[in-house]
Amino acid sequence: MPESRGAARLFLYGATIFLSAFLLFLIQPIFAKLILPWFGGSSAVWTTCLVFFQTALLAGYLYAHLLKRPWVHAVLLAAALVFLPVMPGDRWKPSGAGDPTWQILAMLTAVLGLPYFLLSATSPLLQKWLAREGAQPYRLFALSNVGALLALAAYPLLIEPRSATRAQDFWWSGAFALFVVLCAVAAWLAKPGTIVIADPSQTWESGVPWLLLAAAGSMLLVSTTNQLTQNVAAVPFLWILPLAVYLLSFIICFESPRWYQRGLFLRLLAVTLASLAYVLYDIQESVPITVAIPLFTVGLFIACMFCHGELSRRKPASSQLTSFYLMIALGGALGAIFTGLIAPRVFTGIHEFPLSLLLVAALAVWINWREGMSARLLWITVSIAMMAALIAEVHSYRKDARVMKRSFYGSLRVVESVRGGGRTRTLYHGIVQHGAQYLDPAKRAEPTMYFGPQTGAGLALRFCCEGPKRVGVIGLGAGTLAAYGNAGDAFQFYEINPQVIELAKSEFSFLSDSKAAIAIRTGDARLSLERETALPYDVFLADAFSGDAIPVHLLTEEAFAAYLRHLKPAGILAVHISNQYLDLAPVVAQLAAVYGLMARQVHSPKDDEHLYAQADWVLMTRDAAFFARPELASARMIAPRPGLRLWTDDYNNLLQVFKF
Repeated sequence: MPESRGAARLFLYGATIFLSAFLLFLIQPIFAKLILPWFGGSSAVWTTCLVFFQTALLAGYLYAHLLKRPWVHAVLLAAALVFLPVMPGDRWKPSGAGDPTWQILAMLTAVLGLPYFLLSATSPLLQKWLAREGAQPYRLFALSNVGALLALAAYPLLIEPRSATRAQDFWWSGAFALFVVLCAVAAWLAKPGTIVIADPSQTWESGVPWLLLAAAGSMLLVSTTNQLTQNVAAVPFLWILPLAVYLLSFIICFESPRWYQRGLFLRLLAVTLASLAYVLYDIQESVPITVAIPLFTVGLFIACMFCHGELSRRKPASSQLTSFYLMIALGGALGAIFTGLIAPRVFTGIHEFPLSLLLVAALAVWINWREGMSARLLWITVSIAMMAALIAEVHSYRKDARVMKRSFYGSLRVVESVRGGGRTRTLYHGIVQHGAQYLDPAKRAEPTMYFGPQTGAGLALRFCCEGPKRVGVIGLGAGTLAAYGNAGDAFQFYEINPQVIELAKSEFSFLSDSKAAIAIRTGDARLSLERETALPYDVFLADAFSGDAIPVHLLTEEAFAAYLRHLKPAGILAVHISNQYLDLAPVVAQLAAVYGLMARQVHSPKDDEHLYAQADWVLMTRDAAFFARPELASARMIAPRPGLRLWTDDYNNLLQVFKF
């Protein structure tokens, strides 16, 4: 009978830990996707969320370490039900521009804080209760990571493609209520106990490696995610993939000591670090997605196997279990805080990834110091190589740069060089070019890059109408489109990043040289359009980019409704869809059809001699005469994409349109 009760209790604890981990990691992409449109679709939204998640995990682990009375946990569980559903209200929408980091953290704390905190505490707390009864709890840590991994796999493959985001949130809230019942029963069955105080000198000696190894893994997670999303797209798939790899290494290392073969993984780590250092040698070059995703995810996995394998080798007896988890959580929080909060305010470029690699190499030197002279020399050499890669990456990033700035919305550079038959200035967001201008006074008024005369934007602005025109533009960049302004025209730009406005005015002359009346509204364009009642536009252009992709919230049914409210009946809507990773034309064509617009795609080739980049625009209008013009002969119909569902604020799935 006691054995059957023990088995039942173990099953209850295992089920509760599994469900808590599943919900803990499922809410991460759900909540981040809910708030992403409010903050410009920036990839930094997810980075900021990761800081909260890691910090809340630390708070949960500290609570689990200190809690003496299980009934206290049951009371908090009941209180958490008041916060359901965990849906952010409109009052959290930003009212203007500026760094929204603290607003996002405050919103997460107020709306999601208590439920997430209690989920975070569940695994170490129940393992502590189990350890008091003499059981070995460490496999339950691996079980919790399995639950987390399944949640991350289910979201992009099963949940996101099939249900709206708000529906996901409501279903999650219902599952959380079930978790509250299970966890309350576990708390009722738990025996009160005292905290076992470990020897302070022993805790310090073992705690420092725990802290540093956990911090290195966390830094790698956040910086790898940044590396992918900054230059591809802020999409849940690219949020989840690095996090899933990170958790997989935890599962493997803590499920059984036999999986982490130290000699093998140290060799793999040396090769991995060398490969990533080579890729980082020239940050100016964009790595193809078919190479970038496997390379960075495999690199993250090998490095995390080293960090978490060494953590597993150092796990203490059950009496120090919560101290161990607490140090892991502290290291994870410190790594995320440095990468997500401190680095953007200290560095002008995105240098966290090579810095994380250097930290891993340095830890390998430290850990292998007693393994003999050959091991020392190997890892000292690898560390020197990582230092050289970091220096080379910083040097490459700074080369020919006049100005470098960084904020919540990413890193910006203005680079001066000779290209296209003359001296030019180019605005970069990360490694993506967002505009360029000739410095020669005779040529500086020429529109370049994605905005040449034969591009979709150029054709729309040249042939939209007779006489003065009113033009709305989402995304300022270098201000290139102002070159199409004539006397009597009015151009209204919407720009979320104040640093872009500053650079467009100080480093480029498109705005000051334009003959049109120029106005710039700071803040998210969708929110600005909701609030204003200006005269309608003849042409409205959506040219905002986060990394290499237009933010998703600018490509939804509700976004198009906002554009058309501010567009004349026969006006032209133009959407810039240039992207080497995403096929967005069918998405835009489907939205156009909903509102009765004719849609055509205009592709213009790269022309280095005239400083034109390859560009793709979709032009939409109800005016059939516009597409009948001979100048629009290159505009082509857009083939539908089978199975593509209409994108709304509540449903969108970038994974469907990846160019794998």
